[in-house]
Amino acid sequence: MQAELHLDVRLGFPGFALAVQETLCLSGVTALFGPSGSGKTSLLRIIAGLETVAAGRIAFGQEEWLNTEKRIVAPPYQRAVGYVFQDARLFGHRSVAGNLAFAAKRSRAPVALQDEVTAALDLGPLLHRRPSGLSGGERQRVALGRALLTQPRLLLLDEPLAALDQRRKADILPYLQTISRRFALPTIYVSHAIDEVALLTDQMAVMDEGRIIAKGPTAQMMERLDLQPLTGKFEAGVLLEARVVAHDHQYFLTRMDLNGQTLTMPMLDHLTVGDLVRVRIRARDVALATQKPEGLSIRNVLSGHIAEIAEEAGSAFAEVLVDAGGARLRARITRQAAVELKLAQGKPVFALIKSVSFDRRGLPAPAEHSG
Repeated sequence: MQAELHLDVRLGFPGFALAVQETLCLSGVTALFGPSGSGKTSLLRIIAGLETVAAGRIAFGQEEWLNTEKRIVAPPYQRAVGYVFQDARLFGHRSVAGNLAFAAKRSRAPVALQDEVTAALDLGPLLHRRPSGLSGGERQRVALGRALLTQPRLLLLDEPLAALDQRRKADILPYLQTISRRFALPTIYVSHAIDEVALLTDQMAVMDEGRIIAKGPTAQMMERLDLQPLTGKFEAGVLLEARVVAHDHQYFLTRMDLNGQTLTMPMLDHLTVGDLVRVRIRARDVALATQKPEGLSIRNVLSGHIAEIAEEAGSAFAEVLVDAGGARLRARITRQAAVELKLAQGKPVFALIKSVSFDRRGLPAPAEHSG
């Protein structure tokens, strides 16, 4: 499902001003990404009607939720949004079944939808338990189920993984990856963690100092070297889509085709040959060579050419964008290496990637589109 969200809102706090005038074409999961304090959660709360603005307009498709000139201010319950907070906010005195029933009763959700939500989030074994007896990841699954049972037309997720440790994040990630497609529900996902955005979202709106400064497909946004101050240096990287071509059961490896070249990574045997999957490769895990190397333990050597180089003033590093047959890779190398290798736009190079370096958390669900 695709929908347009028209935003023209301003909100001022001491020392901070939010001003967003954008139209977001929502399809799948759209990230509101930016550093802490950039205004992501404030904007999400304004969309939901939980934050008051003195002047502005919000329209979801043809339906106006806010128009201060016309004195239209739809309350949250009239905006058809489902909202999941960082801290779940379940009713502690109700069981899981009671929390879900509360939402289902208010929205008159059909039994079929209740059953589908319970199955989609594996909530059956939890129904008779109280929130106090659930793990953080389980509580967020219940909160997500409760939001879905309000039958929203737009789902808003406000850093739902922020309070979870790595193991709990891994528990809930598969559900977040599939829920938007399964329920044909456009979703806005707020996060300042680039790894979450890479794994979960289709589109990305980058916020800084109360404004949206860039937007587009997540893969394209992650390629942009000019956004590195916001996307971060250590976790910066790209998203690629590759197709599974074989599993090597002797060495427990999976081989994938990337625009005619081969990527090899530790086995993903839950995927089948032909599956199109999303692969995240961090810039710090890519090395460059001007001649094809031999006698290396590195399994992935991709041929390409330099598309862009951005030197970091006042530091030892440079970011290099490599075009490998249409797929874009980022490499973080030293400025000295760039000079000694005589790297320049258009120069042929080989990108070297260790198989063990792939971020595999985003791969359980095959991607459904390319490009």
